[in-house]
Amino acid sequence: KMPAVHMCLIFIFLAIVNWGFSEDLKLKHKPAETKPVRLFTDEDLAKYNGQQEDHPIYMAVKGVVFDVSTGKEFYGKGAPYNALTGKDCTKAVAKMSLDPEDLTYDTAGLTEEQLQSLESIFQDVYKAKYPIVGYTARRILNEDGSPNKDFRPEDQPNFKIKDEF
Repeated sequence: KMPAVHMCLIFIFLAIVNWGFSEDLKLKHKPAETKPVRLFTDEDLAKYNGQQEDHPIYMAVKGVVFDVSTGKEFYGKGAPYNALTGKDCTKAVAKMSLDPEDLTYDTAGLTEEQLQSLESIFQDVYKAKYPIVGYTARRILNEDGSPNKDFRPEDQPNFKIKDEF
């Protein structure tokens, strides 16, 4: 039989080794740090239009800027939906259109059916598939750069502060 002292020493040794191992795991699997919310002006967003190989590809829908770089075959240079990148193309998404006049954030004139389609695509495609990297300044600020006092995140459709900020 092993003396109790030896058993205790083995137990202490194993506890130390196990503790060190779990500390290593904690260090290696550190959660990703969340980046601060970034506001994009139209000029800022235009720089991410998929034309440069070494830049990410961004597009905005409903004022939310998504990184669509993983969909490069759809959104990259020469790809079928490249016209949607580097801008807020909410109207185009709602109408499923690539017409230049629809490549805008302005949703005036959309039918109820188009607005429902927009919401469905926004939730089920963009929010489900692509990371949010920021917001268009227009969503939160007035034209002169002052805060939009009418903007209340809690009043926006399907806008949850904990999900998006």
